[in-house]
Amino acid sequence: MSDQIADRHAKLEKIRTLGVDPYGGRFPGATPHAAIRAAGEQLGLAPGQLTSGEEGRFRAAGRVVLYRDIGSLIFLTVRDWTGDLQFGLSKKMLLEGDSRPAQDVPGSAPVAAGAVQWQVAKLLDLGDIIGVDGQLGRTKTGELTLWATRFTLLSKALRPPPEKRLGLTDIEARYRRRYVDLFANPHSRQVFLLRSRIIAALRQQLLARGFIEVDTPVLQPIYGGAAARPFVTHHNALDMKLYLRISPELYLKRCLVGGLERVFEFARCFRNEGISPRHNPEFTMLELYQAYADYHDMMDLTEDLVVTAARDVIGRLKIPYGEHEIDYTPPWARRRYADLFVEHVGFPLTDISQARARARALGLPERQLADAVVIGKLFEHFVEPHLIHPTFVVDYPAPLCPLTRRHPADPELALRFELYIHTTEIANAYSELNDPAVQRANLSAQLAGEGDETMRVMDEDFCEALEYAMPPAGGLGIGIDRLCMLLTGCTSIRDVLLFPLQRPER
Repeated sequence: MSDQIADRHAKLEKIRTLGVDPYGGRFPGATPHAAIRAAGEQLGLAPGQLTSGEEGRFRAAGRVVLYRDIGSLIFLTVRDWTGDLQFGLSKKMLLEGDSRPAQDVPGSAPVAAGAVQWQVAKLLDLGDIIGVDGQLGRTKTGELTLWATRFTLLSKALRPPPEKRLGLTDIEARYRRRYVDLFANPHSRQVFLLRSRIIAALRQQLLARGFIEVDTPVLQPIYGGAAARPFVTHHNALDMKLYLRISPELYLKRCLVGGLERVFEFARCFRNEGISPRHNPEFTMLELYQAYADYHDMMDLTEDLVVTAARDVIGRLKIPYGEHEIDYTPPWARRRYADLFVEHVGFPLTDISQARARARALGLPERQLADAVVIGKLFEHFVEPHLIHPTFVVDYPAPLCPLTRRHPADPELALRFELYIHTTEIANAYSELNDPAVQRANLSAQLAGEGDETMRVMDEDFCEALEYAMPPAGGLGIGIDRLCMLLTGCTSIRDVLLFPLQRPER
């Protein structure tokens, strides 16, 4: 035990000897600090002025992040999730509080006598959580301050927080101890508040458009809906192998068959693959399906969803990201996959011999890859780095898209788009394939070795569902974590995940 921790334990025992519970209890009715600051501005208080009426009386709580003891006065900077506020503790005011009528809320933490409150205040440390009832005022220097008439210790911190000036700066420590990162680094807390608001904005827009939110299985007997390696688990009671879903797609399409014409899900998905600044094995996907629509409708919807979230939550459509400023102002560019391939790779995507030669030059194991996968690898290497501002890449090679309707003028192309922003795929959408015979043939071709090896699965129940007739539809998946990265300016996916996957420390 370090000296600092030992000192905090000693203070804990002193507080208990005073007859005070160092872990408080219920403290209802606290006003957020941001609302108190706004009220202070409306009151128009002059330096040195203290309110006396109910309009200036507030109850507030939070974590102590700065402590200044100047004898008979203690000034605390206290932080809640809306920001910081200065609390003032005066020995004189707390002692006078003993003679004031009690204002206890039923079931709340008991309040000690004023003299005891002052003794406890002298034993406070950074990181402690406190609550006060008090009168709003300004110090002689003009600092808005909530002067406590009653003070309650709600939770004693036994470990010291990071040094205030530096915060929690070690990247790995921030991810492992996110609970510290959130209260020590206001920027981190703001990122997760923004993430919540972005998701709420997307949900609100979809509900306003007549979509309904549904839940589909996370444990699936057959994985599907994407090219990815699954996590495998086992159900003991049924003695069967199960997979954590890599996508909710095939179950959401079953909803379309059942007559739920507009559905969406914020789905937790799992892919047993690498970890990088853009990838985490567990992630959040917004996936939706709209009957009687196609991928053009999905492009319009995607643009509206993201633009509205940027405008309403972030407050602007030009948002810095890394070395660029991303302009989300609509309309966004729409470019054909084949045109971009020729422009940046230098030959048509139909020239497979040249594509394989280029893949070999890059050190790719092209002999082990299907033609379409080789083309996809070259696109990833040569084209994606040029896609900075929002760009819809449309009409993909059909073998890469076994769940997608074919282009009526060219069956070698699929009616699919991917949205790229700052070189990263953010969204993926199709005009959905609803012909059961073609769907079964496409999945059979995957089993025979065409396309990506991770999609070599056959879902007979899904094919049977299509035989009951699924309406023509547009489908869309948006990577929520990546979208939040872009809108909040975070360059690593772990910065927008509260608890990203980490190796154990020991």
